[in-house]
Amino acid sequence: MTEWPRHGRIDGPIVMIGFGSIGKGTLPLIERHFEFDKSRFVVIDPDDSDRRLLDERGIKFIHQAITKENYREVLTKHLTAGGGQGFCVNLSVDTSSLAIMEHCREIGALYIDTVVEPWPGFYFDKNLGPETRSNYALRETVLEARRKKPGGPTAISCCGANPGMVSWFVKQALLNLAHDVGDKSAEPKTREEWGRLAQRLGVKGIHIAERDTQRAKQPKPRNCFVNTWSVEGFLSEGMQPAELGWGTHEKWTPSNAGFHKTGCGAAIYLNQPGANTRVRSWTPTALGQFGFLVTHNESISIADYFTLRDASGKATYRPTCHYAYHPCDDAVLSLHELFGRAGIVQPRHHILGEKEILDGIDELGVLLYGHQRGAYWYGSQLSVEETRDLAPYQNATGLQVTSAVLAGMVWALENPNAGIVEADEMDFRRCLEVQTPYLGPVIGVYTDWTPLKDRPGLFPEDIDASDPWQFRNVLVR
Repeated sequence: MTEWPRHGRIDGPIVMIGFGSIGKGTLPLIERHFEFDKSRFVVIDPDDSDRRLLDERGIKFIHQAITKENYREVLTKHLTAGGGQGFCVNLSVDTSSLAIMEHCREIGALYIDTVVEPWPGFYFDKNLGPETRSNYALRETVLEARRKKPGGPTAISCCGANPGMVSWFVKQALLNLAHDVGDKSAEPKTREEWGRLAQRLGVKGIHIAERDTQRAKQPKPRNCFVNTWSVEGFLSEGMQPAELGWGTHEKWTPSNAGFHKTGCGAAIYLNQPGANTRVRSWTPTALGQFGFLVTHNESISIADYFTLRDASGKATYRPTCHYAYHPCDDAVLSLHELFGRAGIVQPRHHILGEKEILDGIDELGVLLYGHQRGAYWYGSQLSVEETRDLAPYQNATGLQVTSAVLAGMVWALENPNAGIVEADEMDFRRCLEVQTPYLGPVIGVYTDWTPLKDRPGLFPEDIDASDPWQFRNVLVR
């Protein structure tokens, strides 16, 4: 694309918290697509290793960590300076998304993040049980904040590639499936109507099915965790309990599963780390593959969004939903090294920059399964080569995230008084319109693959042959 559209004007200050791989990648997209006063753009991060990118642009950098003690003072100072509505773009780790979100709403600023992040120590606190350390529990704090203060300045929770973009993919995939099977009903407008469509189509579940084939030019060093995105972020979520939205069609429950006593009730957790929990899934490049059942907000929010209930409140329909993530090969080796040492984190961390990657794609989409066509994968096949042509400072994995942040920012500017929202509740067509130019090929593929394909093999297995799409058949045991 030779001419990039301007999507709006940010008339107040912009404060970006965090300038890691996603912050660096988001910066040029903000510059490209918004009008704003550069003198009122502030980036805050305790790591100044990439500040030259800001210095050469004349963007103010504050070399400081946002903490529980200083966030109100620091953010108020910079988000309210000079008038207009400020916009907080929170792309950090070790900061409370909820605390910052609520404060931004108090001072009238717009807000967006890519994850419900807690203050430091939460993920690795041995005094907290797995239920408390779950994404379910973190999400419930945001939902409670919305119930207490509905409406008001827009704050978008969890709007990256996943969570975020994949929720928009689910809706488009449902419409594609409906068209292909001859369902001529009107396009859903409400949450319940979307749930009715998924139920009518026979969708039993949804995998956020991803395969990252990006290869580094140099092999992974020992004692170093290598990844194509935030190592700290991956380690944090990977050491949380595996979580999944729990469908109404499931007949079997893992022996180590836990159920939540409060909240929406849409998910369960397993008493084991997600990054050491394998599931069977499918993407167009990998075909059948093992993925890691890493907890993500969308596993819960999508399952919750499509839940249908009877008059008593009992769930009558809900799809199972979870992440099935095969990261880049170096990250797989890093996890193998990590868990071989009982979870002792490597002393060195490294994120592969776009210039360090030889080739590969990040194939990220949604696999809708159990319907009359079997399974349908819909998503992005973005290569690192195309990423280099589209935007600087990021690899394919990063651009899928940063372009979703861009789409969320556009939606917030166009809907500035929507209150606290999740990606599932946003206009998926508008968001994908903004984001799709950055996603490479976006395709839909049907497959006859099931988790029972070529099973059992040489050894007996505990499977449910009556329904291939039972989680009993998906979980690797």
